[in-house]
Amino acid sequence: MPPSPALAQVSPARRAAFAVVRRVLADGAWADRALHGEARDLDPRDRALAKQLAFGTVQRRLTLDHVIGARTKGRLEPGVRAALQLGLFQLLFLDRVAEHAAIAEAVELAKPSPGHRVVNAVLRRVQREGVELPDDATPRGAAIRHSHPPWLVKLWWDALGADEARALLAADKEQAELALRVNGLVHSDLSDIPGERDGDTIVVDGPFDALAHPGYAAGAFAPQSRASQLVAPYVDPQPGQRVLDLCAAPGGKTTHLAALMGDEGQVVAVERHPGRARALRTTVERMRATCVAVVVGDAKAFEDPGGFDRVLLDPPCSGLGTLRSHPDLRWRVTPRSIALMAAEQDALLAAARRALRPGGALVYSVCTISPAEERLRSADAVRTYPHRDGTDGFYIARDGG
Repeated sequence: MPPSPALAQVSPARRAAFAVVRRVLADGAWADRALHGEARDLDPRDRALAKQLAFGTVQRRLTLDHVIGARTKGRLEPGVRAALQLGLFQLLFLDRVAEHAAIAEAVELAKPSPGHRVVNAVLRRVQREGVELPDDATPRGAAIRHSHPPWLVKLWWDALGADEARALLAADKEQAELALRVNGLVHSDLSDIPGERDGDTIVVDGPFDALAHPGYAAGAFAPQSRASQLVAPYVDPQPGQRVLDLCAAPGGKTTHLAALMGDEGQVVAVERHPGRARALRTTVERMRATCVAVVVGDAKAFEDPGGFDRVLLDPPCSGLGTLRSHPDLRWRVTPRSIALMAAEQDALLAAARRALRPGGALVYSVCTISPAEERLRSADAVRTYPHRDGTDGFYIARDGG
């Protein structure tokens, strides 16, 4: 169906970004999934801009709503609020944006609601006067300035100290780097990928469509953050061993284990959801990891009389170390959901310990920055942070071996 006459005046990228923001705001949709649907027919340049606009607007929601609340009265319709948030994000946080286009198109996106007049008035006022955000000297001010839930700011403030917390909050607003793990089981020339290679890791420099590169289909590499790439070497799997990956999908760590073993031995990859297990099998096949056996089942109830030399448990977690890649996750996680996840993680740890052979090693990893989810403690635990390491926040601990 062609867009309405008003929306026809809006660029494809802004139109897609608005649809994503509205779906997240009104329907609770996940931003990445909504973007996949709304931007799939756009050319690469428009798709990249739509992602920048949509993800940035969702990410900065608390800051934007603070600005909106100081300049409006009463309730705004979801479409009007989404258009106003999108316009404000461009005016306040994008250096290279045609301000007249950002304002005019935000107004068009808010039509036919009478609220389009509010959008016009607020954006033009901000264009003239700018905005003054609270200082981040206190947790409350930092929450608004850096657009994180107040409870999360307080958690990091207490755990890391004020200076570290502020640095982490600021880093969370930056674009996540794209890192690739080169697959040692497939030999391919990847010299055309722009970026710096360090061992089996490539940090991409500039625009790059990883999934469209022939090396991806050939299994020569997989997108995987540098922090995530630390996990499998920490397990230290050896050729010929039996290794268990207890919560295996989507398979980045599973196939890394197989590569480190030279595809010799056995990796048993357990995944509860049949659909995710099918996707995991596809990944395993693409990455030529023939030693991997995918098992569909509940990890908490998993039993294997033979036992395993190594067990990796990468359980469901709050994901608070990946907020740069998942802009709406910060608005979905709650203290209660973390408490429920910690209980689930404990149950999975018990299953992991049951599967371990005497003298074996258990590694526990979570992509979060949450002391309550550090369910396995070890003296040599590894922690990574976006503001310190430029990659995802991870906690990795080892027991035995």
